[in-house]
Amino acid sequence: MRTLRMLVVMLALAAGIVSAGQARAELKLPSIFGDHMVLQRNRRVPIWGHADANQAITVSVGSRRVTVRSDSEGRWMARIGPFPAGGPHEITVQADQDVVALRDVMFGEVWIASGQSNMEWPLASSRNAASEVQSATNNQLRLFIVGKSPIAHPVDDCTGKWSVCSPDSAAGFSAVAYFFGRALYRRLQVPIGLIETAWGGTPAESWTPRKWLEGDPDLTPMLSRIPPPGQTTKPNDPSKPAWDSWTPTSLYNGMIAPLVPYAAAGFIWYQGESNADRAYQYRKLFPAMIRSWREAWKDPDMAFLWVQLANFMKRAQEPGDSAWAELREAQTMTLSLARTGQAVIIDIGEADDIHPRNKQDVGMRLALQAQAIVYGDKDILASSPMFDRMSANGNKVTVTFTHTGRGLTTQDGLPAAGFAIAGRDRIFHWADARVQGNAVVLTSPKVDAPIAVRYGWADNPHVNLVNSAGLPACPFRTDIWQGVTINNR
Repeated sequence: MRTLRMLVVMLALAAGIVSAGQARAELKLPSIFGDHMVLQRNRRVPIWGHADANQAITVSVGSRRVTVRSDSEGRWMARIGPFPAGGPHEITVQADQDVVALRDVMFGEVWIASGQSNMEWPLASSRNAASEVQSATNNQLRLFIVGKSPIAHPVDDCTGKWSVCSPDSAAGFSAVAYFFGRALYRRLQVPIGLIETAWGGTPAESWTPRKWLEGDPDLTPMLSRIPPPGQTTKPNDPSKPAWDSWTPTSLYNGMIAPLVPYAAAGFIWYQGESNADRAYQYRKLFPAMIRSWREAWKDPDMAFLWVQLANFMKRAQEPGDSAWAELREAQTMTLSLARTGQAVIIDIGEADDIHPRNKQDVGMRLALQAQAIVYGDKDILASSPMFDRMSANGNKVTVTFTHTGRGLTTQDGLPAAGFAIAGRDRIFHWADARVQGNAVVLTSPKVDAPIAVRYGWADNPHVNLVNSAGLPACPFRTDIWQGVTINNR
């Protein structure tokens, strides 16, 4: 009898262990949710994760609670808020006896910073690095770096953790994003959350989901660079993985998809160098990428701000073609999308370094765009002078600009430089330029009847035209003549 009782107890225990093993699944949140995070203020924000199937999950912020139920695969999402700017708060997520506590959480403005090396470039390597790093103490700025991960299919988590801005955490963080966030904080006086997801040397197609490359014949050639299913290494080099940072879709899958749909005010983007030789194609690719991210976040007007390529490489002695100028043009053309903004930095590049160290002005100019486009600041001049119209009269041509403030001037007090004009022979010559208010009058003894104007049309142009806020005029051309990248795919 004693042996029988022991056998019954052992069977019961075994059954309990199996049952628990089958029924229990750890309550888990993606890495983007953690201590010190910033959630978007004044908005119902999503919090999501995994638990047991069909399990009740309660998310609490103070006395406010939201309860949802996971689906058949254990996925769940709750929306909390809206909450005004401030904190710190503690957020608890509970599923039966499992509890996850998120501490020191702030509500404020969240921005996602992406692109290639100039966005990834760390504060510790920027201009005046030592003093900038030493002064980078602000518990209202919170930083998150997404781990590098090229993947074949979209995933729902990434590596990384939130940190309070300090000299230690800021030193390796994106300098552009840091200066952008610092400028926003000084203007808004609310917590700022910055999520860096960037990788040096990467093209825009790496950051674009497959669906958006399949839908356009100018973009579909990129799909040929995607490895076939099951291929794990490069055919010509088995020591290298098949999927890398240059593989189309790979970084969207591994470094953007895990953030969806984390609530944010918008994106800042610094990229284009790796697409310059395919600038004409970028006219399609860049808007497609922006639309794809907006679609992923289910927000067709989500703010998207970018940095136009800086001046770089040897300065040309005569007007000519330029792939970098064509890439800048493609970026400017993308301003046709709603709630987009561009920071022009044609004046701060370095001829012999693709990574200009002056990231302060880059971040500040992006912040000006955010203030005007997102935060409705009407009292600032946020944009560079933009070409508006051209009128020709005999041997003179006049170009008029918008966003001039109190009028155009030059940075150095010298005559405006960087203008070239052409007649019907389509040969450009440097022009003599005279500034008149919000316009510039151009002539050249080599052009009797000008029909086209270009400004800053070179890899590294000599330009000096600015508005009353000191922002440099955006490079442009009035002609639509075939460039050097039109056939590159």
